[in-house]
Amino acid sequence: MHTVDASKSPTQTNSGGRLRQTTLDAACGRTIDKQKKDKLTNAIAKWVATNCRPISIVEDVGLKNVIRIATNDCTYEPPPRRTIARKIHELYEKERTIKATALQRAPTIALTGDYWTSLGNHNYLGVTVHYIDEQWELNSHALTVMKTQERHFAETCAEHFIHVAQQWNVSNKVSTLSTDSARNMIAAARHLPFEHVPCFTHSLQRSVTVSLHNSVFDNILAKCREVVGHFKHSPASAAELEQKKIELGQKKESLIQDIPTRWNSTLDMIKGVRRNEQPLRDVLTTHNTKIAMPTTAEMDKLQRLEMLLEPCRYVTTSGWRKICFMLCGSACFLPSLSGDGELR
Repeated sequence: MHTVDASKSPTQTNSGGRLRQTTLDAACGRTIDKQKKDKLTNAIAKWVATNCRPISIVEDVGLKNVIRIATNDCTYEPPPRRTIARKIHELYEKERTIKATALQRAPTIALTGDYWTSLGNHNYLGVTVHYIDEQWELNSHALTVMKTQERHFAETCAEHFIHVAQQWNVSNKVSTLSTDSARNMIAAARHLPFEHVPCFTHSLQRSVTVSLHNSVFDNILAKCREVVGHFKHSPASAAELEQKKIELGQKKESLIQDIPTRWNSTLDMIKGVRRNEQPLRDVLTTHNTKIAMPTTAEMDKLQRLEMLLEPCRYVTTSGWRKICFMLCGSACFLPSLSGDGELR
């Protein structure tokens, strides 16, 4: 039934090429060598550490499939948790040695420190070092983020900072320590062997907060908080507000609620209310709620307040870190962007 060309070998195709059976290596891809596999393991460990991923992510099937496709090795298995944890410690020790060597070359250093609370309600102390190297470049990096169990009394806080300086063998190099102006920090400074410099931008933020309290803007800001709070706690109203913005040709954006410990949040709240004045009025009027929008005269006052607060944002942003370093002897804190409302 099938025609056979006896002049051709059965192992040849019509085009004259020889037929070859597909091997397992060709079907599954070549197995990556040990050197590349170690490089992948180090990359995964660094990714987990620097991006705050859970170590258990190495057990995700999706990650395994992505790496198999990228390496063309269908037999690749991600390293176990224990290996990643060990690699992270190795990477830390390597980086710590590099930073310790650089610190020993610096004649003088400055420290910043802050106690903060995590979302899990655990207390931590973060200490950052700042110094100018031989090329006159400002360097800053974290020395520690240590979990603290004790109450933050002045003597305990002072012991923590001294302990960190001793761990890095820089006790005789520290010129200043910059912290916020909390009472326990001010009191702890009296127990320290180096000068204490309150954070300049933190003091500026506190002056703004205190100045607005019981001021002529107090009632207007209270209205803004009530309006923003309504849309923050009502998904239905928030969805209707987004629809109104689309109808008016405005871009989507979330309203910001001001928090005393979150820098520039009052300014962000004012800007959000002013930019979305019309859709906010439309939604609140439609539902006939008891929540009142600021009047036209009050909106004019908010505009003037925005002009007053805008320079404070400029001073408290990262562009002023080097100026603050020269003024205070150490880089000041930057605004917190964390979700727990804690100052960073």
